[in-house]
Amino acid sequence: MDPETRLSLIKQVGEEIITEEELAELINSKSNIIAYDGFEPSGKIHIAQGILRTININKMAQAGIKFKMLVADWHAWANNKMGGNLEKIQLVGKYMIEVWKHCGMDLKNVEFVWASDLLNNREYWKTVMQVARLNTIKRLMRTLEIMGRKESETLYGSQLIYPCMQAADIFHLKADICQLGMDQRKVNMLAREIGPSLGLWKPVVVSHHMLMGLGEPPKADSPERMMELKMSKSKPGTAIFMDDSEEDVNRKIKDAYCPIKITKDNPIVEYCRYLVFEKYEILEIKRPDKYGGDVVIENFAELEKLYEKGELHPADLKTSVACYINKMMEPVREGFKKNKKMCELKEKIEGFEVTR
Repeated sequence: MDPETRLSLIKQVGEEIITEEELAELINSKSNIIAYDGFEPSGKIHIAQGILRTININKMAQAGIKFKMLVADWHAWANNKMGGNLEKIQLVGKYMIEVWKHCGMDLKNVEFVWASDLLNNREYWKTVMQVARLNTIKRLMRTLEIMGRKESETLYGSQLIYPCMQAADIFHLKADICQLGMDQRKVNMLAREIGPSLGLWKPVVVSHHMLMGLGEPPKADSPERMMELKMSKSKPGTAIFMDDSEEDVNRKIKDAYCPIKITKDNPIVEYCRYLVFEKYEILEIKRPDKYGGDVVIENFAELEKLYEKGELHPADLKTSVACYINKMMEPVREGFKKNKKMCELKEKIEGFEVTR
């Protein structure tokens, strides 16, 4: 695959790329490029983490990028997830990996690395300390969004260590690219700032879009707006989980916020853009002849136009989107039926309390 095509694929993933020039130079100069992604095992896995992450990783893999996926068990522990129970956190991490195995993720190009394994390395802790030494508490506090936290919350000392660890992760995983959500942007920028001071490199940042939850978005802009918009397991009524039944998905989509003729901040329209068209390239709408009959929409721009003109009713769009999402989730449902390990892990974590 030529460099231009590889760059084009990565740009489809990146809502923001810092910088595109550095990315192009990296593609042209290095053969074995490593991207880093990571996740806190902190409860059930939803479609933003399951399906959208799979789409993004597969595109990057198609562009010749190798992924190191960090299972951030100690980070979740530092962030007081799962009541600060490390054993529960690690069970959830194993569960999430099993779900990805059934999501269609290109696991040939993905290596799962446990944060708890990195901690045995003295040099890792040296880097953590260097990051902490070179940054003020005020600077570290500006990264709280990466943990889903606000400055107004009661914070613990462990949560100030978290961004230092995450910055160190990037270098110890030898990541050329940080490929995480927009909510992780601030710590990725910290790594870019501090890399040269440590005699290391400036990683390229490819930040993907944060999928919305199903609820009505906040009316006013605020510094925390992204956190309020994104799908969150702490708001289960507005999130679709990978173990939801077909009936659960249909109900949640039916109840979702989807204002007529409005595409901005409309979660159902957004799922068409980032999930349906990415996975299937077309959107088929089934409806009675008296309401215009069936229609096949071939791209997102066409959908936007039809919806904004009022030629597509929210109820018809919801019904179609629910069908597509259920179709995407079917391999995972089959896994829950047939894979003993996956079922056992699911049963163990179902009683765990989800904490922010």
